[in-house]
Order: sequence, then C-alpha cells, then structure tokens
Amino acid sequence: MSQAPRRTVVVLAAGEGKRMKSALPKVLHPLLGRTLLGHVLVAAEAVEAEQTVVVVGHKAEQVRAHLAEVAPAAMPVLQAEQNGTGHAVRIALEAVADVAGTVVVLSGDAPLLRAETLAGLIEAHESGKRAATVMAAVVDDPTGLGRIVRDAGGGLARIVEHRDASDEVRAIKEINGGIYAFDAGALREALGKISTDNDQGEEYLTDVFALLVEVGSPVGVFVAPGAEETLGANDRAQLAELRALLRDRVNTAWMRSGVSILDPATTWIDVTVTLEPDAVIDQNSQLQGTSSVAAGAVVGPDTTLVDTSVAAGATVLRTHAIGAEIGPEATVGPFSFLRPGTKLARKSKIGGFVEAKNAELGEGAKVPHLSYVGDASIGAKANIGAGTIFANYDGVNKSRTTVGEAAFVGSDTVLIAPVEVGPGAYVAAGSAIAKDVPSGSLGVTRAPQRNVEGWTARRRAGTVSAEAAERAARETGEVSEAE
Repeated sequence: MSQAPRRTVVVLAAGEGKRMKSALPKVLHPLLGRTLLGHVLVAAEAVEAEQTVVVVGHKAEQVRAHLAEVAPAAMPVLQAEQNGTGHAVRIALEAVADVAGTVVVLSGDAPLLRAETLAGLIEAHESGKRAATVMAAVVDDPTGLGRIVRDAGGGLARIVEHRDASDEVRAIKEINGGIYAFDAGALREALGKISTDNDQGEEYLTDVFALLVEVGSPVGVFVAPGAEETLGANDRAQLAELRALLRDRVNTAWMRSGVSILDPATTWIDVTVTLEPDAVIDQNSQLQGTSSVAAGAVVGPDTTLVDTSVAAGATVLRTHAIGAEIGPEATVGPFSFLRPGTKLARKSKIGGFVEAKNAELGEGAKVPHLSYVGDASIGAKANIGAGTIFANYDGVNKSRTTVGEAAFVGSDTVLIAPVEVGPGAYVAAGSAIAKDVPSGSLGVTRAPQRNVEGWTARRRAGTVSAEAAERAARETGEVSEAE
C-alpha cells in the first residue's frame, strides 16, 4: 500500500490592499457567503495537506480571529514587514518543522479557484516529478500581471513581473496566476538564493523558477481551464466583477441541478445556501448564509432570506426574513419582515405588512394583515385580525403572549403581554387585552359608544364636512340641532 504524498499549503494573506481603501484587510472582504480568504481555504481542502499555513501581516489580529472561526486548524504566521512573496513563503517554511513533499502556494484573494483545478495542478506537478509548477492563464488584457516567458521548445524559461518586463514581454498574454506547486527541498534551497534586484526591491517568489531552470531542475506550467479562476481583487470595482462571476457560476450550477432561477442576473445566492430540485427563485432575490429552499417552494420576487429555511411547497413573496423557519405550504408576504425566532408550521400564513419576531404559528394559523407579532405562540387555526399588536415590551422586560387553538382575535386589538387567549376564545375588535381570556370566552374592553348629535354643524361650521352633513340632513328630512 503506497503512502499518501506529503503536502503543505501556504496561503499568502499579509497584504494591505491599499487600493481597496478600506479599514478591513483585503482578504476579509465578503463575497457571496465567504470572505476572499475563506473561499481560498475551502478550495485548499482538495490538497489534503498535513498543514495549512496562512501568512498574515496587515491587521494580523483581525485575520487571525477570522481563521479561528473558519479554519481553526490553519496556522497563522506573521510577516511583520511585507518584503515580497518570496520572503512570505520563506517565513512560512521556517515556522513549520519538517516540511517535505509538495508545497502548494496560494494567493489569499483568488476566490474563484476551484478545488478540482487545484487538484489538477498538483497532479500535473507530482506526476511530472517537477521541482516547480505554476498555474497560468491566457487573458485579453494582461496589464499589471506577471508574464509566463517560454523557451524555444515551449517550456517555462522564467516569470517576469509586469513592472520589470520589457515591451516585448508585456505583449505576452499568458500570465502568472499566482498559484504554485513546489518540491519542498528545491523550494527551500532556491528561496535562499533569490535577491531583491527588481523594481520593488522585494523577494519575488517567481524568481525561484528562473533559478531552478538555471540548474536544470524540471519546471512546468499548468494552464487553468478558465482564466477567471486566477483572478484577484485589487480594488472594489474588481471585487464587484468577481462577485458577478461567482453569482453566474453559482446560479448556473443550481439551474443545472434542477432549480428554477427565473432571472439569474438579479438573483444572488451565497455559496453556503442549499436548494432542492424544483425550488423556484424569482427575480431580485437574495439568499444568504445558511438559508435553504425545499422542493416546490417559491421564493420571490424581491425577497431576501438570511439564515432562513423554506420548506416544501411554501411561498415567500416580497419578504425580508432573518433566522426564520417557514414550514411546508406556508405563505408569507408581500412586504413582510420575519425576524429571528419566527417559525411557521404547515399551511400557516403571515400576510402583507406584518412583522414577526420570536413568534411561532401553529398549523393553519393566520396573521393576514398589518400586524406586529412579537414573542408569541399562536395555536393551530387561530386567526389574528388586521392591525393587531402583540405588546411584548414594557421598557424593561419582554414577555410572551399565547393565543390558543382556533382562537379569533379581532382587528385593531392590543394584546398586552404576558397574557393568554385560550383555545376557541374570541377577542372583540378594538380591545386592549391585559388579562387572560379563558377558552371559549369573549374578551371585550371597548367603552360604550356615545354620539353627540349636531357636533359638526356647531363646531366645524363652514367646512366641507358641515356642508356634507347639511345636505344629508335635507335629503333624509332631518334638521340638525344647530338649526
């Protein structure tokens, strides 16, 4: 039984990213559910490395804290002064004892790199028994990027940074993707020889290739199947371009798996979201975090789901939901806001202009219109009338309201927590309920109505209201008290 190859991953994440003009380190900028660095670390899982080292520098504590959340097994290594990529890799190797086999070096801002592409690079490197392999790509506009310079036989001669390149080299469109595989021993030896004799006065990792060629060590080029996999983001405009490319990749994959996305250009789905075949996502919708949509459910248009689950057959229309659970065949919207802790059982309903927070609706329960439901449990088949307010907060404490099975709460009611409306109980419209309503009872708090005859003619004389009242009196043969 052959022994698994030894591998180490080094991720370069020390740069400031000045062109981002941001207080946030460049590698921590978000992109559809993960940071730039987070995407790279997920792709790196394909390497099956013994150790992953992340070189940190600018705002190192923020990057370390992020690593502790998303990749606790990774080892952060500080590059206190950013003296180039070669310097960064040398520091990484010095921090890890007994590095052998293959060393894979990745850029921390290449979020579109696919795991299968990285696996292809490693396969080409190890099967070819090379000292070094660089991932390359062919692009229309190589401005600012390092060039792959090949020898007469088509092999790799050297890699030249754009600012150090001649006009002839700058005309080359095959670029360095910033992703490499090295033999650990050859890399360590070459790193000890690289100089800072270049425009930036830094130790370039790319100089390793020319040094290896000089001594006859085998080096090679692996061309990425798609140039976008090597792209990084130096400013926010480029970050937006990456976001759009990733959106298209994610949406295409879901559609090919059986999900209907009616307008892919306006649909943004995080890479952490899960969807089932026959789910339907309508236009202008955003699915974020750990959200999930089951078969037969319809989400959108104009809907945002954050960490929200939508069960089979449910419909969510023009809604913003955070941390909610929407049950099978439930309906939500339009223009509803579901806050964390909201749970809808089968066939329950939250209608238009309703806000719910930490509220549970039983099977078939309904809150159809214009209501606030906070800290509440609503039983199966109960109905909450339009304009109802669950008054859950007294300025100090939040309390819960319970509405029992098949209870009916009339419109424009205030339920003042803590309070319970029993199963089968009714609450009259316009009531303010501060005491429990027993099951099967009617809760009423309305004052008797009193009509003051002739008030408009006496107190609003000369207004359109007074004129209308006078016309109505003449038509009915009544005479107002003012006359």
